[in-house]
Amino acid sequence: MENDEFKNNVAIITGASAGIGKELALQLASRGAMLVLAARDLKKLKEVAKECNVLGAKAIAVKTDVSVKEQCERLIAKAIKQFGRIDSLFNNAGLSMFTRFDEIKNIDLLEKIMKVNYFGSVYCTYYALPYLKETKGRIIGISSLTGKTGVPTRTAYAASKHAMAGFFDSLRIELEDSGVSVTMIYPGFVATEVRERALGPNGKPLGTSHLNESKVMSASECAKQILTASAKRKRELVMTFKARLGLWIKLINPNLVDKTSKKSIEKGI
Repeated sequence: MENDEFKNNVAIITGASAGIGKELALQLASRGAMLVLAARDLKKLKEVAKECNVLGAKAIAVKTDVSVKEQCERLIAKAIKQFGRIDSLFNNAGLSMFTRFDEIKNIDLLEKIMKVNYFGSVYCTYYALPYLKETKGRIIGISSLTGKTGVPTRTAYAASKHAMAGFFDSLRIELEDSGVSVTMIYPGFVATEVRERALGPNGKPLGTSHLNESKVMSASECAKQILTASAKRKRELVMTFKARLGLWIKLINPNLVDKTSKKSIEKGI
């Protein structure tokens, strides 16, 4: 891939120890990128970095809790120390939930989700932006279809993803003349471990997935689509025709979309 946009590209990926983040790392590694991988689980993160290095990439693992701004600042500093620049920032770290709002026993889970999904992306972007301006780099926000439309049992999650959308859409306009692109990604259901770590009504991880993982998009396919959109510096990507159609229908018949989303959650897909 001689003209690959990501060859020798210095990319930071948050939430890189599993799921979409891990797939992004492996696919970028195979394309010759230089990677800074961030997540809270350092053991898993080092395993991913090792796999990336076997593929010929240069990858380092940096233990990072994106909900803590000082750790985000340290992540960016380590990227600069290791590689001297930043070309791409993949804001991928995320925390989900699976509970109705009126069943929540620990209201702190709303703040926890907002800190990871929204503020984690804001912190990393804030500290990386001066370096991204130097390289006319890319910012990628990996949101969710819930960032476009509400979904039952996802109140706090949807709120955090809507916040991401508002922030990055505004930032895109501000950066229009800087050469830095902002791409928002809106996946639907993807087969990852995120649902096993989703918070239940007591604010603790559920440990099991409530979805039929065999009927949803693979993390590998999701990562592939993300990289294609990012390489082209697209404004946004709503994955799957069904999702795009649903958003059009919402403009005409929002009640139908509400009923459809409720039925999907109840059916587990």
